[in-house]
Amino acid sequence: MKYHCVFFLLALAGCGANNDGILPGYVEVDLVRVAAPYAGRLVELSVVKGAEVKPGAQLFALDRDSEIAARDQAAANLAQSEAQARDLSKGKREDEIAAVAAQVDAARAVLNLAENDLVRQRSLAAAQFVSPSGLDAQIEKVRSGKAQLAEAEAQLRVAHLAARNEQRTAAAAASKAAQAALAQSAWVLAQKRVAAPVAARVDDTLYRVGEWVPAGSPVVNLLPPGNIKLRFYVPQARLPEVRQGDIVKVSCDGCGAPRDARVAFIAGQAEFTPPVIYSQENRAKLVFLVEAYPLDPQGLRPGQPVDVRLGAAQ
Repeated sequence: MKYHCVFFLLALAGCGANNDGILPGYVEVDLVRVAAPYAGRLVELSVVKGAEVKPGAQLFALDRDSEIAARDQAAANLAQSEAQARDLSKGKREDEIAAVAAQVDAARAVLNLAENDLVRQRSLAAAQFVSPSGLDAQIEKVRSGKAQLAEAEAQLRVAHLAARNEQRTAAAAASKAAQAALAQSAWVLAQKRVAAPVAARVDDTLYRVGEWVPAGSPVVNLLPPGNIKLRFYVPQARLPEVRQGDIVKVSCDGCGAPRDARVAFIAGQAEFTPPVIYSQENRAKLVFLVEAYPLDPQGLRPGQPVDVRLGAAQ
C-alpha cells in the first residue's frame, strides 16, 4: 500500500516561489504483505495492529486438517514402500524355506519309489510277466519324478535368493518417491503457519479469525523500519543540486532536530506539475520525482508531511 497526500500537491504549488530552498514532501512506505500460498480458514491470528514483531515470530495460522491427513498418508506410504524394499532384499522366511525343502524330500521319495519299481518291472519284463507297454509306463514315471525333483530343488535355491535386481531397483525408486511425497506434504503443512520474515511493525491485519482466506491473499501487512521512505519533487531548475547517494536534510513537526536521508532514486523522466495545482506561475514547469531513505526512520509515519532541504542549499 502506498500513501498519497493531497496536501503535498497543494504545497508543491508554491515551491517555485519558496526562496528558502525547502521542498515539501511526505512519508511513504513499502509494506511487506504476508500471505500463505494455500487457501484456508483463518484459525489463529497471533498479532495485533501496531505490534512489533521479530523475525520468525508467528503471525497467523490457517486450518491444517487436510494437510495433516495428507502428511500422515504420505508417511504410511513411505513405511510401506521401505518395508517392501527390505523384504525384496532378503530371501523367503525360514518356514517358507522349510516348506519348499519338504517338497524336495517328497519329490525325491517319489523318484526313489519309481526307480525301485522300474528295477522290478524290468526283471518281470525279462521273464515276460510284464508287457512292454507297462515297462514303458514305469520308465515315464521315473522321468516325471526326476523332473519334479529338479523343479523342487530349483524352487529351494530360489527361496534362498533375494528378488531380482530390477525388482529391488524398482522398490528403491518407489521408496525415494514416497520420501519426496512426504517431504512435499510436510512443506505444504508448514505453509499453513506463517511467521514474520523480518523485524517489523504490524501495519494492519486484513482478516478476522474464522474468515476464509484465498490462496496468496495477504493476511498481515508489515512495515520494516528500512521500508520507510520520503518522496518529494525537485523543479527542473534545481535538478543539478541533487544526485543519487546525496544526503538531504529532513525536518517535520514534532520530529526534533533535522535528520539525514540518503537519496536512492531520481526519476529519469520529468512530469508536469499536477493539474490540481496549476497556476499562472508554474503550469509549464517540469518536476522530477525523488525518493530518499531516512537514516533514522524512528517517529516517521506514513503520510506525514516533511520539509526537505537539498545539500547545495544547506
